[in-house]
Amino acid sequence: MYIFKKLYEDAKNIREKDPAARNVLEVIILYSGFHAIFFHRIAHFLYEKKCFFLARFISQFSRFITGIEIHPGAKIGRRLFIDHGMGIVIGETAEIGDDCIIYHQVTLGGTGKDEYKRHPTLGNKVLVGAGAKILGPINIGDEAKIGAGAVVLKDVYNGETVVGIPANKVEK
Repeated sequence: MYIFKKLYEDAKNIREKDPAARNVLEVIILYSGFHAIFFHRIAHFLYEKKCFFLARFISQFSRFITGIEIHPGAKIGRRLFIDHGMGIVIGETAEIGDDCIIYHQVTLGGTGKDEYKRHPTLGNKVLVGAGAKILGPINIGDEAKIGAGAVVLKDVYNGETVVGIPANKVEK
């Protein structure tokens, strides 16, 4: 029962943040970002129960249906809003805090150089612009903003905005 409450919270959050969404039912039926989160919550539950094959199967089915690839090992907080999600990739050891927004073509990936924690950790209320690539076991602080197309290879602190390739802090 708890999972349905959490999913409703996700759908309600999307409705509140997306001016194009008319109601929660529309979000539940039509939004691929919501569908990806729905399937991820099931796959992640199975992954934690060590049902790796079934978890990956659900993850790959979700990818086929939504165009959004989230590894079942990734940890996702509450009220994630995936807007226009096509092409998003979220790696196995990635962690996403509460109330984050991720736009299309974003990668939370590895660099191929790390063994255990290979993917980024996003704090709470992080906004990741379209096409951004956040790579490696780095931390993105609370309320940080990652500009569209940025390539982030080092930590971003609370409240910072970064843009560019490689990403650099925007001075206020």
